[in-house]
Amino acid sequence: MAICNPLHYRSALTNTLIVKILVALVIRSTVIVIPCSWMASRLPYCQSHHIPHSYCDHMAVVKLACTDITINSVYGLTVVLIVIVFDISCIAVSYVLILRAVLRLSTKNAKKKAFGTCTSHITIIVMLYTLGLFSFLTYRVGHITPYLHVTMSNLYLLIPPTLNPIIYGVRTQEIRTAALHLFTHIA
Repeated sequence: MAICNPLHYRSALTNTLIVKILVALVIRSTVIVIPCSWMASRLPYCQSHHIPHSYCDHMAVVKLACTDITINSVYGLTVVLIVIVFDISCIAVSYVLILRAVLRLSTKNAKKKAFGTCTSHITIIVMLYTLGLFSFLTYRVGHITPYLHVTMSNLYLLIPPTLNPIIYGVRTQEIRTAALHLFTHIA
């Protein structure tokens, strides 16, 4: 919205629309998580209650069950694939619209700046989905060492939110100047 219709940004993105988007995201998350929790709670657990993970991942918990977990695995894989296809489709449509708007920009410098911002966004998105897919799919198809799986899963959770402020902060002149000013006065 900010790139395609910059002058209409404030009028189109109203507080009501923001609340509707938030409600939709909460409903989506609830619809995805509640069945996972319900299915996992109905399984009999007779092995160790130690999850070989740094956080409570659905498949890590389900793998502790002493019964067939095929339904849980199929549901989890189906949800992951539907979410990824939906998310990537929305992101692709969004970036096609952004690309159209960027190519209409009059100056070469403005195009370069917009492409630089988009490249940062796409890099974070690719990292997030690649690490996430690795984490989700290794439970179902791959057998890797637990240490590598836990490390990759933690990177999936930590790298994108850690890099986002750094990337956007470095790209914003005001933040870059303030950070440089702060660090030069500390030293």
